[in-house]
Amino acid sequence: MSLQQTERAAVRSGSGIDPAVWRTAFTIIVGAMAVVFDTTIVSVALNDLATDLHAPLSTIQWVSTGYLLAMFVTIPVAGWAQSVLGGKRLWIAALGVFLLGSVSCACAWDAPSLIASRVVQGIGGGVMMPLMVTLIMQAANGRNVGTVISVITVPASLGPILGPVLSGIILNFGDWRWLFLVNIPFCAVGAFLAFRNLSDDRSGVRSRLDWVGLLLLSPGVAAVIFGLSRVETAGGFGSVQVLFPLLAGLALVTAFVCRSLPRAANALVNVRLLHHRPLASASLLGLLTGAALFGALLLLPLYWQVVRGQSALDAGLLLIPQGVGTLISRGLAGRLTDRIGPRWVGFVGFAVVTAATVPFGFVTDHTSNVFLMAALLVRGVGMGAATIPLTSTAFVGLPGPDVPSASIITRVAQQVGGSLGTAVLAVILQAATSGSGDPAQAFRQAFWWSVGFTAVAVPLCLLLPGRAATESALPEPGTQATDEALVIAEQGGIRCAPPVRR
Repeated sequence: MSLQQTERAAVRSGSGIDPAVWRTAFTIIVGAMAVVFDTTIVSVALNDLATDLHAPLSTIQWVSTGYLLAMFVTIPVAGWAQSVLGGKRLWIAALGVFLLGSVSCACAWDAPSLIASRVVQGIGGGVMMPLMVTLIMQAANGRNVGTVISVITVPASLGPILGPVLSGIILNFGDWRWLFLVNIPFCAVGAFLAFRNLSDDRSGVRSRLDWVGLLLLSPGVAAVIFGLSRVETAGGFGSVQVLFPLLAGLALVTAFVCRSLPRAANALVNVRLLHHRPLASASLLGLLTGAALFGALLLLPLYWQVVRGQSALDAGLLLIPQGVGTLISRGLAGRLTDRIGPRWVGFVGFAVVTAATVPFGFVTDHTSNVFLMAALLVRGVGMGAATIPLTSTAFVGLPGPDVPSASIITRVAQQVGGSLGTAVLAVILQAATSGSGDPAQAFRQAFWWSVGFTAVAVPLCLLLPGRAATESALPEPGTQATDEALVIAEQGGIRCAPPVRR
């Protein structure tokens, strides 16, 4: 048997994952925990922050908005920064920036100082979120990606669910400054592990930063997110406070796309990659996933607080079954993605999420909490199954140098989807509340819209690649394979190239 045939058989046999990949995954997870939880942990604390810092809610809300905007300004730079510093150095540097921002937040003496410190946090987090997936994909070399992704994306999925719970516990037993101090061990240990475990992947070739692209894309995406974040407080999409930044942002993003298409890989983000069907379909479904996840996370705690009179901590605790369901399904979803391909795993996952959201379309002020928590458990199972194939599918057939751009595209799609879903459902809930004397009726109407978001995604999953479509991508026996050639992984239909060593 030839060497190529032996390698092909090894891939088909589903041989174990290289321990070095698990070391890399564990290293990345430890550092990423701080960013993932910090994205949502502050939302529950806004009232406490407004009281302690003697600032109105209109000012304090910038603690969350400023953080998100700083993340989106920084995300597009992650690919270029990795080419200059290398993934290891960039990860450690980003952790250091996030740690600095966390300590500054804990030492804040008024609202402006806290907002400025949150911006520093957002700069570090904006680099870390796309870099997290890039480093793992490059370490895995396309093999058993579904299984690996099912592990490393657990924090990202649980953050929106457990973040508010952790925040409620801290505020119930301690000072709000501990919301930021809890990041210190994650950052410190994460940096130590990165120094020890991550390999130096510097190529020796420094790419030039596309400054014009940066000045178009970063403010454009930030303006879109800012406009969407103002929907609830400004009174709907028709407000000038929403329309102006939204349209201005869309214009800047459109200009970036038009300028970047002919530049391809020389652009800040290679938008030509969207011609690649797996990335395009995964990004579209990622947008809907963001809308389904974050949109529902707006409605669920509000339902228990407004309709049922529960406290913020109680509402957070009632969301725990959804997190448990996510944990239950992720491992199985990862193995199935490696075995049968992402298409049907995603299809079943979104179908389960849709079905499990339907009961919330019938809620009243007396609906059994046990029944709703059971529905959330099932919904979490579906969310875990739906997100795994999307993350791995985005990189099918992409060579290593294109992975950073693909990571940025998928991250932006998910976050824009989350902001859009939250904004739309907030407007629907507000309109339904003002037009009905029954709060439960308003929530029922908003939940049906949430069902619609996920229902649209179900047939779109058929656009994802299946196993058979990727088996034909394997090299024919006898073709030459070198370290700088594509590394083919038949598991889960993943065909990915490692970075070229120079």
